[in-house]
Amino acid sequence: MATRPSKRLQTFANPSPRRDYRICMEIPEFTCLCPMTGQPDFATLSLEYVPDRLCVELKSLKLYVWSYHEAVTNRILEDLVRATRPRYMRLTAKFNVRGGIYTSVVAEHHKRGWKESV
Repeated sequence: MATRPSKRLQTFANPSPRRDYRICMEIPEFTCLCPMTGQPDFATLSLEYVPDRLCVELKSLKLYVWSYHEAVTNRILEDLVRATRPRYMRLTAKFNVRGGIYTSVVAEHHKRGWKESV
């Protein structure tokens, strides 16, 4: 597997597709550029999801996150949903302070018809 930034998300089969369970990940070294100023922004991404048939492979997620140079929380969520087709997914981006303000962006996906049981 490569060790350079990549837009390719790899997946593997969910080992327990009949059960709702949550997978939670924290990615503390996310960096991107502010679309307004071009200055660097730093954030911690928190990913939580209930897989359906596929799970995201961790190293490919790491390389995927490295490939981003602009803040696009919703785009990252869309790409992850497209790759894994989860029952539920939430991505939270907690940005470091800038100008005395902490900013968090939360994007969610719910599979049509899925009822939370976890």
